[in-house]
Amino acid sequence: MRRTEYDEAQAARRLKVPVAAFRWVRHTGLIPAPDASACQWSRAAVEALNADAIRAAMPSPPISGGAAADRIADALGTPNRTIHGEPANVTAFVVRRFVDRGLLFDLSANPDGTLHHSGQVAEVCCREDLADLVAADTPLGPEQAAARLRVRRADFDHMVRLGWVRSPQSIEVRFGTSRAGAVDVALYTTASVDAVVTAHPEVDWEQLRAVEKGRRSPLASLRPAPAPA
Repeated sequence: MRRTEYDEAQAARRLKVPVAAFRWVRHTGLIPAPDASACQWSRAAVEALNADAIRAAMPSPPISGGAAADRIADALGTPNRTIHGEPANVTAFVVRRFVDRGLLFDLSANPDGTLHHSGQVAEVCCREDLADLVAADTPLGPEQAAARLRVRRADFDHMVRLGWVRSPQSIEVRFGTSRAGAVDVALYTTASVDAVVTAHPEVDWEQLRAVEKGRRSPLASLRPAPAPA
């Protein structure tokens, strides 16, 4: 029985092109939107597509988020080191935030990783504001975020509870070699942490920063703002 409708993967197989290349040309508008349903093309629409043009739009395989991070770090003149235990100057977390900003398009269908068009990564690497973007999207753990705000960790936890700052991603941190000792640690962008003070002038920040360890946080009695109707 001949197929009459094709999703992305099926259409790519039919045209004998990489799925990532098909997703890229769909993103750039080189091919028309699905005509059979919200995510499927008719047989006639697929057969009318130019496979050579799709391949030409993505002449090299996609690169991983980690590889994109390495290229961004190189562009900034601060290469990511491969020495064990040495923190990367630019991480895949930053690349994911670039996806959130619309600066990079994710060609993968994998929630655990991203894939990118190398040409688009090269364009991002040429941006004059690249350093500022990376600085804004650099990840901070809860302890680092609290230190940056010059407050106690308990105070920062209340800010999270109140919805003043939100984590776009968590990472698994293991203690020892067993997964039984693994915990998820929320990460926050530097920009979102820095924005908290300006966004909440009702807080006496100097007083908050002066609260001694062990004392109840002045933020403990606050309640999250109701969600908009």
